Amino acid sequence: MKPPSFHNEDQQADVIKKDLADGVIAEANKDGSIYLDKSVDEDSKLGKEAIKHEKVHLDQMQRGDLSYDDSYVYWKGKRYSRANMDEGNKNLPWEKEAYKKEKL
Repeated sequence: MKPPSFHNEDQQADVIKKDLADGVIAEANKDGSIYLDKSVDEDSKLGKEAIKHEKVHLDQMQRGDLSYDDSYVYWKGKRYSRANMDEGNKNLPWEKEAYKKEKL
């Protein structure tokens, strides 16, 4: 299932506040929603940057470049095991674009 199209970072996504794993600020979901940790104010600089970052991942999924399941992340046809992955690592190919575009 592809998420809704996000052609620019100004478009809306459902932001759902919830408890996330330690060190996780936000997550993009295949349904087009974004989870934001309950401890983060979505109007703060951190919250806005996290949402903008996750919108890049939503766009990557909509383009067909990024997908995931419980075991793997798929980027442009290549499979990456999640078993020992530091998922927010700035050197992962899908993260490079997101970190570059998240800054306000």
